[in-house]
Amino acid sequence: MLALSGVSAGYGSVPAVHGVDIVVGKGEAVGLLGANGAGKSTTLRAISGLVRLTSGRITFLEKDIAALPPYRIAELGIAHVPEGRQVFPELTVRENLEIGAYIPSAKAERSRSLDLVFSMFPVLAERRKQPAGTMSGGEQQMLAVGRGLMLKPRLLMLDEPSLGLAPVVTDATFAKIQEIHALGMAILLVEQNVSRALTLVQRAYVLDSGKVIIHGTSAELANNKNVQAAYLGI
Repeated sequence: MLALSGVSAGYGSVPAVHGVDIVVGKGEAVGLLGANGAGKSTTLRAISGLVRLTSGRITFLEKDIAALPPYRIAELGIAHVPEGRQVFPELTVRENLEIGAYIPSAKAERSRSLDLVFSMFPVLAERRKQPAGTMSGGEQQMLAVGRGLMLKPRLLMLDEPSLGLAPVVTDATFAKIQEIHALGMAILLVEQNVSRALTLVQRAYVLDSGKVIIHGTSAELANNKNVQAAYLGI
């Protein structure tokens, strides 16, 4: 479904990722793991067109998307749930969700998508008229994920969904991500909580200083002594 080949990107003259190769298959959940500053968020931003490549190639459903503007990439079916949630605080929960269905194909299905999101996240249904900025961090994270689902994506990219959340809220968030994946949606998950992420994804890539240093199945990485020492605290 998604393939990155030799992708390098950065900000101005500052490189952030170097020669990254990543593959996500149809309906697969794949992790992009590593410490803070490893280049995980930049990789997602490169996929969604927010950061331009300095070299390499990105294809989605066999279409080269590296030169496309972000709105065209979204139209192809890639939803990017950003780090830090970034909801519109003055808008209501429902208005935030409706913004997620801005492309024509998603707008036509907006009513059904709202029903799906409200059934998956009942708290959003209860607070549909509430300004998003007045909700807790965990509720805003649910809203950000729901907004991504409103696009009716083929690939859902999640950037640090557990960031700043209490453990019990993190548990609930990961349970919902697992539920979304069970519907058949492909997921690319960026997460610093490596041990927790490996319980959700089938495969993962570990980044360090902008480069993929190891990749494999979740079981292989969980049992890898280098990964355990560097990222799992074992």
